[in-house]
Amino acid sequence: MHPLRDVVEDVARHAPGLRETGDPGDETTGHAPFLLVVTRELAPVEETVPLLRLSGGRKPGVIDRHYEEGALEKFVPVEKTEPPAAAYLLLDADRGEEFCGAVPRGALTTLAERGRTPLTIEEGLAFVTHFPGALAKNRCFSLGASRCGDRRVPALWISERAPKLGWCWEGNPHSWLGMASAATRVAA
Repeated sequence: MHPLRDVVEDVARHAPGLRETGDPGDETTGHAPFLLVVTRELAPVEETVPLLRLSGGRKPGVIDRHYEEGALEKFVPVEKTEPPAAAYLLLDADRGEEFCGAVPRGALTTLAERGRTPLTIEEGLAFVTHFPGALAKNRCFSLGASRCGDRRVPALWISERAPKLGWCWEGNPHSWLGMASAATRVAA
């Protein structure tokens, strides 16, 4: 059997109650009760992004040209957001559209005060993979849990009718860019 399939089946065996919640999530509100996240250890970001599609879309996802060669591997989870396993569950994910127009630094402070965690790049990719409609016009989101030690904050948005992984400065607000978050991460 394929190693990734083994990991996914192991996670599914440990989450029978989640499969029976009856809440499939709602793409229009940008919320998902749970997401299966696979880290770059099993599915490299550079290979995963082109698999993304918008809801009803056909164009593959792209990585913004402003990620210089080798830059993506430098964007790693910040303290307290490390993945608990190579594949795991992310609970109560939200694209954070209430933070559209907010400065990312301020949104991160608010999330911390609420006991929520920002999403990593891999978690954002999982969100759009499972719920393509979660990425919508004027309802895109930053991924504040992946950083590289400077002021850049990764984000997913729409460009030329396709998902795009890019970054914005932590001090700049964007009216169309929220801050995605979740309640917690759960290992199998």
